[in-house]
Amino acid sequence: MALMQEFKAFAIKGNVVDLAVAVIIGAAFAKIVDSLVQDLIMPVFGKVFGGLDFSNYYIPLNHQAANLPLAEAKKAGAVFAYGNFLTISLNFLILAFIIFQMVRIISRLKHAEPAVVPVATAPAAEIVLLTEIRDALKQRAQ
Repeated sequence: MALMQEFKAFAIKGNVVDLAVAVIIGAAFAKIVDSLVQDLIMPVFGKVFGGLDFSNYYIPLNHQAANLPLAEAKKAGAVFAYGNFLTISLNFLILAFIIFQMVRIISRLKHAEPAVVPVATAPAAEIVLLTEIRDALKQRAQ
C-alpha cells in the first residue's frame, strides 16, 4: 500500500504533469514541423535541384529497379534511403532551431521581469511594544 501512495505522490507532482503536457505538445509540434518540411520546404528544394523529391532518393541494395518509388523499392528488398534521411535530418534541424529560439525568448522574458520592490509595512505589534519599553527605559535612565 505504501508503494501506491508513493506512486500517487510522484504522479501528481507538478513536474510530472508538466512533463506529460510537454511530451504531448511536443509530439503535436513535431507533426507540424514534419508537415512544414515535407509539404513546404522539401518541394522548394526539389524544384531548385531539378524538380526531384528528396524523400524518394535511394540506392537499391537488392537489385531493384532504380526508378521505382521508395515504398515499392522497399517492398522489393533493402534500400539505402538517403533522401528520406535528409528529409528527417532537416526536420530535426528545424525543430531544434525553433525550440532553441523558444527557450531563448523565454529566458529573456524571465530575466526582463522587473524586480518586486517590497512595500514598507508597519512594524509588528511586538516590535512597537519593545521600542516603547526601550524608549521608556532610556528616559528613566536620564
